[in-house]
Amino acid sequence: MASTNHVTTRWLGDMAFESNNPSGLTFRIDASPEDGGEGSGLRPKALMLSSLAGCSGLDVAGMIRKMKLQVSGFQIETIATLSEEHPQTYVSVRVEFHFHGDQLAHAKLQRAVDLSVEKYCGVIAMFRNFAELEFKTVFHDS
Repeated sequence: MASTNHVTTRWLGDMAFESNNPSGLTFRIDASPEDGGEGSGLRPKALMLSSLAGCSGLDVAGMIRKMKLQVSGFQIETIATLSEEHPQTYVSVRVEFHFHGDQLAHAKLQRAVDLSVEKYCGVIAMFRNFAELEFKTVFHDS
């Protein structure tokens, strides 16, 4: 049987919403002041980028732990370009994986990124349906 996710997003008034997550946590979504909101929440399209980075990041972090690799810092920079026509959608997304540390195992970390990008991350697979994706790995050796 296929697994499902159920999320409830409740209007708080004006342009604000509160959305839950299967984890039991909630977060606020709001428009910017120039779009009639208060700017007191996360933006929906940017959340998609966070989901992409989070999905792949969880994959890579799990492999870092499994392979017992030494990494002092890890961040994912996700830069996306929107279409000019409405509805505005992402047309291209660049994802940069940045690893920091003294004894970075470049080949193993690159393999972890490649496995996430090519095989494990379902959000990346979804993005491939509507955007051109580019991936880059950067090693910051101390």
